[in-house]
Amino acid sequence: MALPFQSLLSKCKTFEQIKQVQSHLITTGHFQICPSRTKLLEICAISPSGNLIYATQIFKTIKFPSTSDWNAIIRGFAKSNVPKHAFKYYKSSFFSNRPDALTCSFVLKACARILAIFQARQIHCHVIRFGFQADALLLTTLLDVYAKVGDFDNAQRLFDEMGVRDIATWNVLISGLAQGSRARDALDLFKRMGFQGLKRNEVTVLGALSACSQLGALGEGEAVYSFVKENGLDGNVQVCNAVIDMYAKCGSVEKAKNVFDSINCSKSLVSWNTMIMGFAMHGHGVDALELFNEMGRVGVVPDGITYLAALFACNHAGLVSDGLGLFRAMVDSGVRPNVKHFGSVVDLLGRAGRLEEAHQMITSMPMVPDVVLWQTLLGASKTFGNVAMAERASRALVEMGSNSDGDFVLLSNIYAARERWDDVGRVREAMRSRNVKKVPGFSFIEVEGVIHKFINGDQSHPGWREIYRKLDEIGFRVKEYGYVPETCYVLHDIGEEEKEIALCHHSEKLAIAFGLISTGAGTSIQVIKNLRICGDCHVVFKLISKIYEREIIVRDRSRFHRFKEGSCSCGDYW
Repeated sequence: MALPFQSLLSKCKTFEQIKQVQSHLITTGHFQICPSRTKLLEICAISPSGNLIYATQIFKTIKFPSTSDWNAIIRGFAKSNVPKHAFKYYKSSFFSNRPDALTCSFVLKACARILAIFQARQIHCHVIRFGFQADALLLTTLLDVYAKVGDFDNAQRLFDEMGVRDIATWNVLISGLAQGSRARDALDLFKRMGFQGLKRNEVTVLGALSACSQLGALGEGEAVYSFVKENGLDGNVQVCNAVIDMYAKCGSVEKAKNVFDSINCSKSLVSWNTMIMGFAMHGHGVDALELFNEMGRVGVVPDGITYLAALFACNHAGLVSDGLGLFRAMVDSGVRPNVKHFGSVVDLLGRAGRLEEAHQMITSMPMVPDVVLWQTLLGASKTFGNVAMAERASRALVEMGSNSDGDFVLLSNIYAARERWDDVGRVREAMRSRNVKKVPGFSFIEVEGVIHKFINGDQSHPGWREIYRKLDEIGFRVKEYGYVPETCYVLHDIGEEEKEIALCHHSEKLAIAFGLISTGAGTSIQVIKNLRICGDCHVVFKLISKIYEREIIVRDRSRFHRFKEGSCSCGDYW
């Protein structure tokens, strides 16, 4: 008699229908038959027509709930907007029943949603204690939690200990590593799958392409793309979007556009957004706006992300009037601007030196401005040497409780440029009292498939002596072309000679020097930097590109600079 009731419950479309079936179960005595009762709890706790609170009330009337009953409630809370309550029921379940593998799986999904690492480790212990290690699906769920919370040591250990690894195990770890700043490990795992002859699917490829994008590893990204084409995965628009993103972030916007064009009629909105952002990152503002306009011609409706990408393109190309017009068009089209859109307009005005207008935009926007907006204004104030505006932005940041090293460094830079050393000292004292540490600058360069990392003044690289000799040579040759070190970019109240040495040893210069001695003549050099490239390095790289006849591509934290024949793609506007 249980099965007809279960079938009836499955057909319920409204909460009232669920309650009617419940009444039948109670009056006919079938409520005490476990399958029917559990199905009622599942439908009530999980389905869109159900009610989780009502499900818990039903649950409390059960004198001896089964493991399946507990699972229904735990699963319901794991999927709800209060997943932490799943833990409470999980603990309570121990008093009447032993959890099964499904119980652990449901509560682990709650852990993944709220990044509850302590609870996940406890459940891992229970998995071992109850002997569930053979359940590949459960271990994959646990692996997903470890990956999402960034506990990659436990994730790797669990992965290595698994007796059976299906493709979902592999994919979880690759994606987790790629998203958790362990891109190199993600790529190594992708290759390991290939060496072991394991099948790699669209999800595997998406993780690998994401890793390549983070590393700026063009060679490896192209190898992944070759795999995509060889295995017929280039028909998947999501994979193609990831390839576009990879090429753009690895410095080849032309190849990104080729892939974009190859998608033809199956382009998604994400395809358009990714390509527009790719043009924006490279300073191709006109191309980005042309693509934006093409969307309208083919009937693709832009969303907030599209407008943000187009505004970003205007920022980095100095297209102020276009950007302001785009913002007005967005509002007129009914797309509600968020704080990022306002921030983009503030950046647009700030880069153009229209600081008062930028300040007015911040103070008149309909939502509370975030820290980034004031930091943007502070950065623009530094660029144009506006001490008064910088101090206004700095005060706002302090009032908001910002403790970012960049805020203090920018203000200190402004004072140092004016040789106001007392004020520089005051800023440094404030940093010490707040225990603010400056984020060190570092740069990456890939040579023959190996990623080399440099920090400012680095002497840890095995070839550092040869690198420094190359720097000396570069310094001598660029001065022959009239280069004068821009020592205003050095904060310290020290002599000019010491400032020149500090500038010479910036991480990106070390990476470029290494690239020059490690690659053949005419080979382009690509560097990734975690911070904004400084003005002095920008001048030097233009000269290096001319003197050594090398194309140099630098990706800093916000955009690309392509140096060639003595000029930069940014047009000295960044």
